[in-house]
Formats: sequence, C-alpha cells, structure tokens
Amino acid sequence: MISFEPGPGGLLRSEISTSTAEAELYLQGAHLARWRPGGQQPVLYVSPKSLFSPGKAIRGGVPIIFPWFGNREGGKPGPAHGFARTAQWTLESSRELDDSKVEVMLGLRSDDASRKLFEGEFELRFRVTIGRELEMELETSNVGKEPFTFEEALHTYLAVGDVRKVSIQGLENTVYIDKTDAFLRKPQKGDAVRIGKETDSVYLNTRAVCVVSDPVWGREITVEKSGSDSTVIWNPWVEKTRGMADMAPDSWQGMICVETANAGENAVTLGPGGRHWMRARVRVGKPGSTG
Repeated sequence: MISFEPGPGGLLRSEISTSTAEAELYLQGAHLARWRPGGQQPVLYVSPKSLFSPGKAIRGGVPIIFPWFGNREGGKPGPAHGFARTAQWTLESSRELDDSKVEVMLGLRSDDASRKLFEGEFELRFRVTIGRELEMELETSNVGKEPFTFEEALHTYLAVGDVRKVSIQGLENTVYIDKTDAFLRKPQKGDAVRIGKETDSVYLNTRAVCVVSDPVWGREITVEKSGSDSTVIWNPWVEKTRGMADMAPDSWQGMICVETANAGENAVTLGPGGRHWMRARVRVGKPGSTG
C-alpha cells in the first residue's frame, strides 16, 4: 500500500506498507526516513531532534548527496553536501510489485536555482524498492552539451544498539582519508572497523560489501553496492554532537553511517548523453545470516 500525505512541518511524504516492511519517503530531498522490515528494530536512524522544515536537511535516514560531497572546494558557494538533499523532487511513478515489494521513483532536474551553483545540466532519478530488503538506485544523466564532474552519496544512517560495540567488516586492507586528522591518507589494516572516537573516513577505490555487526541488538546489517568506488564511515561522537542543534546529546551512540558514495578521487565525469547508476542494497538478519 502507498499513500501520500503531509508529514511533520508540512513536508509531503509517502507512507509505504507491504506484507514484509514499512517505510516513509519524503519528496523533499527524495529522503527515505524509515525502513523497517517486519519483526525488526528500525534499520534507519533518524534523530529525535531532526528538523522537518522546508529547505532544511533531515538528520538521519538516507540523505541524497549531489553534486559535491562535504564542503565545496576552492571556497565556491553552496551548502555542504550539495543541494539535492533539500530540493523538491517530483514523483515520477509508484507501483506495487508482485513479490510483496513497493517501488517509488522520484526525479530532479537542473533548473535556474541549481545553475547558480553547478554548471552541469543533469537529470537525477532515485528509485527505491521497499520489501524485506531495501534497494536504492541513483541514476545521473547528462542532458546538456558539456561534460560535468560530480560527487554523490547515499548517506545512510543505520540504527544500532551501541556504536561502541559495533564492528564493520569489508574495508580491510583499503586506504581511507581521515577527515578528522587533516585529511591524511591512512591504511585500514586487516582488522574490522570499530568506532571509539569521532569518525569521518572516506574509503577509496572499494566496491566491497560491508557487514555491520551489532551485538547489542543481535543482528547484522549488510550493505551491498555497485557503481560506487567510495565508502564513507561517519559518527560524530561526543563533542561534535554537542554542537549539532538537530542531534540530542547522546544521539551518536545509536547510529553509524555507512555511505555508498563516489567522492574525492572517485568523482564521476559524464559526457553529453552519458548516464551513471549507483546502487545499494541493504538487508538485515541474525549474525552469520546476511553475508
């Protein structure tokens, strides 16, 4: 079942319910704010202090990052993480599939407002499929006459029992940029990633599947991806959270971001008429059952 109604702050949202899951998708930012398979704790984290206001980013869920990641380089104007996550997207289609899934597709196209910040003539489509698994696809098309280069991410906030006890497997023996330490490049040795401080790490040149082990809630969350050469791991920890008006003081304990991305040296260049697809699939299960 799919229904559309005003949500908090008057933002239009789609409420989705199937025999296997429920979800909530906002047209502002094409922002997926909830996905919960039957019998599970919430899989996506949303801050209890998140703003739901026109033009303001929702804190949590799956923000769509485009056309740059983080702050713009060279002092150029524009909001952090680009403008797609606060833009008003258009509903292109919604349908119930035969296998207890619901598919919704939203679109965003370059306009006068975007051209003030980004020269590329683009068309985005975000396809999300809700069921026992979560499938997301971000398609970028160059509809102009000149090439453009962009960064992108599905900035997925995962809900966990206690981030201090979580481990993330799949990024062993890769190189990452540590944004908390002067953007130094560091090796991730053969150990799983664990969170013990503020973490903002951009893992480069990796298409690996990541498995988040959460012993407190007794489950594993698997993030499988394609068309993505970067994976970002983020948690604001104690001090940074205190400075964030849309986060409660202890919010950092219950979330970890595992982001499907193309950032930095993995940015994508599209020629006229070119298309690029970035996909992520998220599934949850008992330990050892989701790999």
